[in-house]
Amino acid sequence: MKVILADDVRGLGHRGDTVTVKDGYARNFLFPQGFAFEATDGNVRRLAEDRKKYDEKTLREQAVAQEVADKMGGLTVSVSKKAGEGEVLYGSVTAAEIADALAARGIEVDRRRIEVAEPIKRLGSHTVHVRLHRDVVAELTVDVRPLGAPSS
Repeated sequence: MKVILADDVRGLGHRGDTVTVKDGYARNFLFPQGFAFEATDGNVRRLAEDRKKYDEKTLREQAVAQEVADKMGGLTVSVSKKAGEGEVLYGSVTAAEIADALAARGIEVDRRRIEVAEPIKRLGSHTVHVRLHRDVVAELTVDVRPLGAPSS
């Protein structure tokens, strides 16, 4: 079934793209969630009219995301966690803890935008990516210290 995406769908495409998907995926997921419309002439015209407004909005959001990424460039945040022998943490550093550390620095980021490649379970410096916009990704260094150690 051919559908037109009404929103960005990870792994499928961006808004306005016409893609072919299985009928069940379209009927049971994309249509009820409002992520897509059937590719009819009327829907094509309607989305073409909305595209200009959407493109302007996307450019504004990208500019704001780029400003935040510039602030975050080369930034190091410290997170203190309880650690055992061999510099191994009890648990792991979560995206929410990283978001809280950024908020303490005055940078508000949604925890769902922080991409931790693998769980952080050791003391030391780790690199994480923050996807601020679909085209803007900032790199951030997280310094994990034992609980009670002085922070910089």
